[in-house]
Amino acid sequence: MKVSDSSRTARVLVRFRRLRRNPAAFAGALVFLFFLLMAIFGSLVEPYGFQAQDIASRLMPPGGTHWFGTDQYGRDIFSRVLAGSRTIFLLSGSGTILAALIGVSIGLLSGYYGRLWDEALMRVLDVLLSFPPLLFALLLLATVGPSVLNLLLVVTVLYVPMLARLARSMVLDLKTKEFVEAARIRGERDSVILFREILPNAMAPLLVEMSVRFSYSIFLVASLGFLGLGVQPPSPDWGLQINEARSYFATAPWILLFPAGAISLLVVATNLMTDGLRQVLQPGTGR
Repeated sequence: MKVSDSSRTARVLVRFRRLRRNPAAFAGALVFLFFLLMAIFGSLVEPYGFQAQDIASRLMPPGGTHWFGTDQYGRDIFSRVLAGSRTIFLLSGSGTILAALIGVSIGLLSGYYGRLWDEALMRVLDVLLSFPPLLFALLLLATVGPSVLNLLLVVTVLYVPMLARLARSMVLDLKTKEFVEAARIRGERDSVILFREILPNAMAPLLVEMSVRFSYSIFLVASLGFLGLGVQPPSPDWGLQINEARSYFATAPWILLFPAGAISLLVVATNLMTDGLRQVLQPGTGR
């Protein structure tokens, strides 16, 4: 049965009001939205090019001319932090979305059809889950080499098993429900049952899990950048900025603190937003 546009709007408004009643989650959502807007439109507000060097202004502390100061090459740190948000959302966001598309599809098929198909897929996923994420990422990148595309593929491969597992568990629970049995009696095709009956009812926990994976992938991308296996110079990747600033921490700590603070702020905001989403989309599971 189709839901009217007015019903959808009313549902969205109810969820928005529920989110606003949680100040921490609402603040986290606002901070997340700010970083997302900066990733999309940051190039329009950057006061300097993120690669622009001014040796005469090197290692300047934060002030009116350079809000976050400058680094050892005279580059504006504020502009580089803004530009670095694009890298984070491109890699972490796109990788999480790709992982969701692949993982949810695998989980839907595995949970719905079961039997040998399900057993084979789950054993493969168990093997992938047995590796610590960062160690597995290092192994993959050491094999294929660091690049934007390879880093995107690594994020995707790491989070496919987790999302597939969750989708499978949701399907195993939902496929025995009455509305699914009714769809079978009506003669609906399996694809219709999976994507019009089961998937919409599994979306709430899947969206929450995706936001959790995005939070973890921020740390993963930054860690790989710090280790030199992520995005390569002269990219303004936050992890790479921290790595380059280590030698100057004693004399110019702002070079390290601002990109590190951006990572921490975005991760904390995403976690707060995730907690709010869990309470909004799954009211019975909140505190």
